[in-house]
Amino acid sequence: MQVGINLLCLSGFITEAHLPQISRLKELGYDGVEVPVLSGDPAHYAWLAKELDALGLRRTSTSVIPSPDANPISSEAEIRRRGLKHLDWIMDCSLALESESIGGPFHAPIGVFTGAGPSVDEIRYGAEAHHRMAEVAKTNGIYLSLEHLNRFETHFLNTMEQAKAYVAAVDHDAFTIMYDTFHANIEEQKQSVAIATISGHIGVLHISENDRGIPGRGHIDFAEIFRAIRKTGFDGWVTVEAFGGGLPELAAATRVWRPLFPDHETLFSESIDFIRSGWDVAV
Repeated sequence: MQVGINLLCLSGFITEAHLPQISRLKELGYDGVEVPVLSGDPAHYAWLAKELDALGLRRTSTSVIPSPDANPISSEAEIRRRGLKHLDWIMDCSLALESESIGGPFHAPIGVFTGAGPSVDEIRYGAEAHHRMAEVAKTNGIYLSLEHLNRFETHFLNTMEQAKAYVAAVDHDAFTIMYDTFHANIEEQKQSVAIATISGHIGVLHISENDRGIPGRGHIDFAEIFRAIRKTGFDGWVTVEAFGGGLPELAAATRVWRPLFPDHETLFSESIDFIRSGWDVAV
């Protein structure tokens, strides 16, 4: 198991100004970071890769579909074409970053709905796009870990039953699911059952509290989750996802209007202690 943290707690675009805080993560014992790939170009992420190497931090990445105008599951061929181009950009930036996994909800634009669940065509278009992307990932020795979201953020992928069916539709061994405890807390009746449902297909485990604050301070039963995930034999990235207030890139999509942790030092130190101790006793 490797412990990481999503750097969206710092910013949607990581620059030199964030490196002192990121270096603290290494001191606390994090194995790596999950880097938001929301803007910029491959050259920027190649620079960041060198900086993270110097700090001894491995990385995964997280990305989204930012606009309905570049939606890979759209009914309009030209919009799907732009969606595929955006997925190519995600891949190029993530490869420059030397990311081990490309995660996040890069399936449909967040907060855009059709008034129904995913259609047969949407599933087909998405599966084709993600199979194509997984082929490139496998060639480069990495994998995809697509994130489900709750029903208030997307209509496309909400539950582990849906995720299991979607894994079968994509049909590629470089394609997995990013299991997120915040979204599952809303959508699943019992997280241990949800984890068992998607067993063998989890690429990254997102540890996110019910309020998106510091893990362990809310009501999610992480002891149950750690036991369930360890029972599957999962031994990959366990990544903290907590959001601060005032990030324009996130506020509209996640409805985070206030600070959810007192300071970054508390978030960083308390989260890794909670995960490592919880993982160790989960037998």
